Amino acid sequence: MSKNVLVTGAARGIGKAIALRLAKDGHDVVVNDIAANEAELTAVADEIRGAGRRSGTVTADVSEPEAVTRMVGEAAGALGSLDVMVANAGIAQVLPLLEITPEDWDRMLAVNARGMFLCYQAAAKRMIEQGGGGKIIGAASIVAHRPFAMLGHYSASKWAVRGLTQAAAMEWAKHGITVNAYCPGIVGTAMWDLIDEKLAESEGLRKGQAIAKYSDLIHLGRVSVPEDVASYVSYLASPDSDYMTGQSVMIDGGIQFA
Repeated sequence: MSKNVLVTGAARGIGKAIALRLAKDGHDVVVNDIAANEAELTAVADEIRGAGRRSGTVTADVSEPEAVTRMVGEAAGALGSLDVMVANAGIAQVLPLLEITPEDWDRMLAVNARGMFLCYQAAAKRMIEQGGGGKIIGAASIVAHRPFAMLGHYSASKWAVRGLTQAAAMEWAKHGITVNAYCPGIVGTAMWDLIDEKLAESEGLRKGQAIAKYSDLIHLGRVSVPEDVASYVSYLASPDSDYMTGQSVMIDGGIQFA
């Protein structure tokens, strides 16, 4: 059954893969990213329409309350309702804890934690108003279960997503809304390219060596691709996951076990 979906942070990487996979599954998908990525975002929407599904774009910074309210309203207006919210947008920064400034900390939490809260809340309000329940799906990370050194404030922000997901699942179950999160490990994206570069600098390694070092922890023997994560989100958006809520599941190739 076709659903109306909003995916944030969908111009590239995991968000793009999720949007395209959900369109392939037969859903109509509005995609979001910041204004600086509008050209790439438009290309994603065009690809979705080329696959025969309805789509549209909404530029917004998820850390801004008014922008998130507008984004959800525009997405629901364009498609007729909002059945699935995939709150994927996030940022990363590699720094030792002793060098993180209050401004670094605030920006990380503003996007990854407050932004997630705003997206969850706005989506839930829309779904409750519509009646009939819905699915809210958020981007956590392996570091929501096992922090990485040099990613202290990023790890803290993703632990917050895990806690928020559990609390939201408790409060909104009575409205027929399920809330779950996905926790990628090491993924071949621009974000991990940045993490690799900064970790290599801090450890005296060449570019590429840091990600290779951490990849040795992956029992399945390869770095994941965005489509690995998108496949799991496809499940979370489907009726097959209707009895699942409050979970933050690792899709990491076997680095960490819950």
